[in-house]
Amino acid sequence: MSATLLAVALCLVSAVAYAAAAVAQERLAARSGGGTLRLLTTGAWWGTVLLNAAAALLHVAALKYGPLTLVQPLGALTLVAAVPLGARIAGRRVTVVEWRGTALTLLGLAALLVTASGPAPDDTLSLPQALAVAGLTTALIGLLARRGARPGLRHATASGVASGVASALTQTVTVAATDRSGSVFTAQVVVVAVLVALFAAGGLLLSQTAYQGGLGAPLAMVTLANPVAAAVIGLSLLGERLQGGVAGYVLAGAGAVLAARGVLLLTRSTVTGDSVVVTTGQLPPQLPTATALQAPPAIEERGPGQSPVAFAP
Repeated sequence: MSATLLAVALCLVSAVAYAAAAVAQERLAARSGGGTLRLLTTGAWWGTVLLNAAAALLHVAALKYGPLTLVQPLGALTLVAAVPLGARIAGRRVTVVEWRGTALTLLGLAALLVTASGPAPDDTLSLPQALAVAGLTTALIGLLARRGARPGLRHATASGVASGVASALTQTVTVAATDRSGSVFTAQVVVVAVLVALFAAGGLLLSQTAYQGGLGAPLAMVTLANPVAAAVIGLSLLGERLQGGVAGYVLAGAGAVLAARGVLLLTRSTVTGDSVVVTTGQLPPQLPTATALQAPPAIEERGPGQSPVAFAP
């Protein structure tokens, strides 16, 4: 199996695992009636946490075998997988809008798959490069989420950027740590791993802040900003290239537009019915917070056709 196919396969399994864990977490939260503390004493809920962790590890493995321009956009597959899973558990049919969003997302990702396919990554960010990326990203996040800004699209963009940069740094850690030519615990690996943790936590906090002003548009912005940030790093610093020359860039652009439209449709449908907390397959994995886990207790009383999915990349 080629490196590209292996990366795609890992992303697919990771997305399904994220979606399954998220749907299960939503149902457990809806039935608990006692808030977060009761969930923490439920073995089934901890099983979903382990499933989330496994999905995150699969995504990290995908970053070892596939370029950022390929792996990060495939994180949208979590939303695609969550739609039919959520509909099945809610006892309803997938709506026409959801099918349309799913089809557009898959078509767009297929176009990106053709153009972004490449060998297993072997380039890594040097320590100075990683620190420069971290500094520029921190400045951009500070500008977007400056004090006094209302929660919304700017915080969502900052969250997506933080998560995308965390994935790019994760790829550097993964590739560098598995390089058997030297020690695993080099300064590069240790420092970049710390940066990953910081940007992962920052992305989570920023996404939760963004959702305070409404879910639909911020959710779409987080989902779209993540792969864009990762792709910028991959194309500018890691030697990644799109296949096919000018035609390849045109195809990739068309695919990105289709996928973005599909994500917007799926996101729009996710905020009109019962709430499912979903983490995307894009690093960093973001487990539901105490606020997110306290789902409305009357979910089972809602009528058919109301089963949207809310997720945090």
